[in-house]
Amino acid sequence: MNAFTIRDLEKLSGVKAHTIRIWEQRYSFLRPQRTSTNIRYYSNEELKTVLNIALLNKYGFKISHIDRMNKEEINARILSLNDSQAQLERIVHDMIARMVDMDVDGFEALIDQQVSTRGIEKTITQIIFPFLEKVGILWLTERINPAQEHLVTNLIRQKLIAGIESTVSRITLDKTLVLFLPEGEYHELGLLYMHYLLKSRGARVIYLGANVPLKDVEYLVQVKKPDLMYIHMTSHASGFNFEKFLAGIEQNLGHIPLVISGPITQQYKKQIPPSVLFKKSLSEVMEFLASL
Repeated sequence: MNAFTIRDLEKLSGVKAHTIRIWEQRYSFLRPQRTSTNIRYYSNEELKTVLNIALLNKYGFKISHIDRMNKEEINARILSLNDSQAQLERIVHDMIARMVDMDVDGFEALIDQQVSTRGIEKTITQIIFPFLEKVGILWLTERINPAQEHLVTNLIRQKLIAGIESTVSRITLDKTLVLFLPEGEYHELGLLYMHYLLKSRGARVIYLGANVPLKDVEYLVQVKKPDLMYIHMTSHASGFNFEKFLAGIEQNLGHIPLVISGPITQQYKKQIPPSVLFKKSLSEVMEFLASL
């Protein structure tokens, strides 16, 4: 069982911690445990409960009404939501629930169903990427067991690679991009997603993958002379110095623009080098792709 903090619930559900505390005081659906130092922590079931209640509340149900529902009634109400955005959020929440329960078969079936219904690109854009943005928070806070993470990420990785291999673009962009992750960074799903998006739009992609020493990137850039470099960072190793990495990029590869997306861009508050561009949201990433 995982142990989630109230801040984890806030980030995953979009409900402020203050509101969650009020729910605990007034209603019966949350009963967190406490550590020896009196800090709240929540179980898998309580995480799923908050996700479901937050979704219903967001789309018009009063908390006092939800509190009187049993689990079956809550699930039925969620399935009956007609708003298209609500349905997308429901699927993402379902993926999170299946991940924490290690329901790999159910997780894969859910993705396959979406691919069959929406196609690979819409599934990646509307379902998988929002899921990765949310669970990236859990990886950063180490609230997810490594076994849960590996099972889910390897499955998504397979789907992304299949999408990359099968995509054929009708247009050709006169751009070459090098995609890589720095040493110590192994979470490559966001980078694979970018590979798919770029290839589907006709760009030439040189994919180096995860855990790449900067000297290897320098050598490849000298030989291939790409137009851009791209990194999507979900998390980073404990000893990784992002500021030092950016300084090394500017010193040795400053003549090639580097685009960086992912949660790390929202956390980094220091000045970035002139050759580096941060894309802090999916909408900014899509605008960047449209500008190529």
